[in-house]
Amino acid sequence: MTKEMNTPPVCDYEGSDYQDKFWKEGGRAYEDGAEVLALKRLLPTGGSHLLELGAGAGRNTPRYRGFERVTLLDYSTTQLQQAIQYLGTDPRYRFVAADVYRLPFAPRAFDSATMIRTLHHLSEPNIAIAQLRECLADNAVFILEFANKRNIKSILRYWMGKQDWSPFTPEQVEFVKLNFDFHPKSVRAMLAGNGFKLEQEISVSFLRAGFFKRLLPLKLMLAKENFLQHTLSWAAISPSIFLRSTTVPQGEEALGMQTEAFFRCPACGHYPLADTPPELKCGQCGQTYTFKDGIYDFRLK
Repeated sequence: MTKEMNTPPVCDYEGSDYQDKFWKEGGRAYEDGAEVLALKRLLPTGGSHLLELGAGAGRNTPRYRGFERVTLLDYSTTQLQQAIQYLGTDPRYRFVAADVYRLPFAPRAFDSATMIRTLHHLSEPNIAIAQLRECLADNAVFILEFANKRNIKSILRYWMGKQDWSPFTPEQVEFVKLNFDFHPKSVRAMLAGNGFKLEQEISVSFLRAGFFKRLLPLKLMLAKENFLQHTLSWAAISPSIFLRSTTVPQGEEALGMQTEAFFRCPACGHYPLADTPPELKCGQCGQTYTFKDGIYDFRLK
């Protein structure tokens, strides 16, 4: 289901059983473990406030234990409800339903961010990345995962004439509605164009094919995955790629994190937006937002 309002369409998981069907019942223990290996190498040891874009049901959130606060953002309130059930009512966590193209946060609100298994749902990723940059302090860490169109399977299928689109061209490819694969060079260029400096790149999920899962035990698969991440990431031919980048300081004097404001109005951009549950009202445009059952709802309908 998609939602449109003067912004690109949004992939909405409202009411979806994605967490159970894909992760718990879908035989994805290898993919989950492969991501853990990458995150252990890429995540900073700690920080003040991390923004998790596309947090879903909170699968990765416990892995950010070094941060004082974590804000989980997803468009789906039902996914966030599952995250609350999974994570509990730890005051470290804040749950926000919002459009990634209209982020409800003041400038420099975070010193770290992650976007994992989310970029592949964005038809206009540059808009979302530009929005994110404004929310990050200078020298903030950003970990981005994307689906790689130049993976070895796509290359072989293209060479054998079983695939129409080229894995070598820079444009993204939409293989299912609102599901995109990206070329590594294009993603790197997008980050650079929005004020991010690439620091590290890790190729992930080399052994995703079903026959590996049938032949090899999980522990052995992850041992091989760890070896391949260390030795073949330079080739960028895996189906998933993780990038660690940092924000380039803006101006001569590096700006610190925003402390006096956190929310901003996604309708008009005004901030600070007073945090006054159960209702937040913009003092400039009058738009109202709700806080209910532990979730801030900034979706514009």
